[in-house]
Amino acid sequence: MKNEVITGLPAHLAEQIKSELSRYPAICQAVLFGSRAMGTHRPNSDIDLCLDAPGLPFTDFLTLSAAMDERVLPYRLDLVLRHHIENPDLLTHIDQVGVTVYANAPSC
Repeated sequence: MKNEVITGLPAHLAEQIKSELSRYPAICQAVLFGSRAMGTHRPNSDIDLCLDAPGLPFTDFLTLSAAMDERVLPYRLDLVLRHHIENPDLLTHIDQVGVTVYANAPSC
């Protein structure tokens, strides 16, 4: 994984996403994956984010997901928790092409 900005999004929107993530200390990192991480996105492509947050209560995940949906309009956001992913191919994809867009080192 590499560290970069969220490909194809205005800088202010990427900062809003990071700001929202920072409200939750249990989030260790957020990794962009999918077409935006691979650089094959289109203007209307969704934003795929995988959260490494094993200590995040599910109620907080739902609250975060709803808040993020509002912040990223007109884009669609797919937010997943890494520890809930059962598909090994998806985990491999995230590990191989994922781009870390947020890291909270002190909490992890």
